[in-house]
Parts: sequence; C-alpha cells; structure tokens
Amino acid sequence: MSTLEKWRAQSLGKPAQDKVWTAAARLQAVIATAAMDEVTRNAWCRENGLYAHQLQQWKDSATQSLAAPEEMRASPSQTKADRRRIKELERELRRKESALAEAAALLVLSKKTAAIFQRNAQDQDE
Repeated sequence: MSTLEKWRAQSLGKPAQDKVWTAAARLQAVIATAAMDEVTRNAWCRENGLYAHQLQQWKDSATQSLAAPEEMRASPSQTKADRRRIKELERELRRKESALAEAAALLVLSKKTAAIFQRNAQDQDE
C-alpha cells in the first residue's frame, strides 16, 4: 500500500469528533438543525460526531454574540462620565510623572553634591 493510500485510509478512519469545527461550520450546523425535531437532530449529531448539547452551546453563543452589541453600547451619560474620568486620570498621571521626574533630578543632584563634598574632604586630608 502506498503512502498516499495509507494517509487516505487514516483520515477516513478518524472519528468525526476529531473534526475541527470553524465558526462558519458551527453556524451552518445550527441553521441546518434548527428546524429538526429532537430525534432527527440526535441522528444528525451522531452522523457528524457531535452531541446535542454542543449544538445548543453553539446556538446560545451565536444568539449572545448577535445581541451583545446593543446591550454593550454605553449610554451618552456613561460615555461623558467616562471621558471626564479619563481626563482626571490623565491629569493625575501628568502630575505624578512630573513629581517623579523632580524626585529623580533631586536624587541625582544629591548624589553629585555628596560626591563633590567627599572629594573635597579627601583633598583637604592630603
């Protein structure tokens, strides 16, 4: 048996549940099984290596993702409050950054002055 024939036999012999279901394939499965009664849907699931609860999860996920944009949209007053809060946080961040820069400059300056005074003390001792 050639290699290609072996590969073909292996791929055909794989169980259907090892199949990777893309988002489009999931939606198509939900649409195809939507009008089926429970017995027919279960038979379809067995043929395709799925469980009925997986189809239900996919249906719920599709329904939720279609409904989410409307529910997730912020109200104008919420948006205005968010913009105000962002401005306050940016102002506070600028203030803290400048304070940090000032503290860093003072630290460098104090180290330099300490080094200068230490050098002067050594020069006087000699």
